[in-house]
Amino acid sequence: MTPDRFDGAAQAHGLGQGAQALGLDLSAMQQQQLLQHLALIVRWNRVYNLTAVREPVQMLTQHLLDSLAVVRPLRRHTQQAATTLLDVGSGAGLPGVAIAVACPEIRVSCIDTVAKKASFIRQVGAELGLDHFSALHARVESLTAGNFDVITSRAFASLADFAALTNTALAPGGVWMAMKGQMPQEEIAALPSTIEMFHVEPLRVPGLDAERCIVWMRRRG
Repeated sequence: MTPDRFDGAAQAHGLGQGAQALGLDLSAMQQQQLLQHLALIVRWNRVYNLTAVREPVQMLTQHLLDSLAVVRPLRRHTQQAATTLLDVGSGAGLPGVAIAVACPEIRVSCIDTVAKKASFIRQVGAELGLDHFSALHARVESLTAGNFDVITSRAFASLADFAALTNTALAPGGVWMAMKGQMPQEEIAALPSTIEMFHVEPLRVPGLDAERCIVWMRRRG
């Protein structure tokens, strides 16, 4: 497969195998929505430079399956109850769109400071018919309402900066779900006394030979 060429059948097969390996029971509609998101990234990436990864097969593994790997841990936390989630620095809508598709009980908002990326994410939500999904073009520190039960990010910033920038957006009793590569020992050690890291959860992403983990955090006290 040449770069930027989207092979729907091959991607569908890879997604099906990956979802099974992750223990996810995705409907045919959900799988189609996820593949549609991937196809939109491939198409828009030519002009908007949404991601440095250009090969669709690599996008499937490094972006889509990487995002889907958090679904089961997230649902264990929420107990599949109605939840509000903010995806910070969402870029191409990762992991926010994947979470919105796989978890219809979660109202997902994606935020990015880059207007063209926010526009892309908004277009994805419209084309996929996600009525529990929204995209915001803003700096995350401007959100002050404290409406979100879960705030997530994928390689957005250090843990301390992530918590500081999003603290006013986190609802009382809410948690941060930071997606990281290797366990960030130095970042955890640098957390302020007001923030508690209460769990580091290793992740295995099908087809990806690299360490991944979730760092779960909350306000202390």
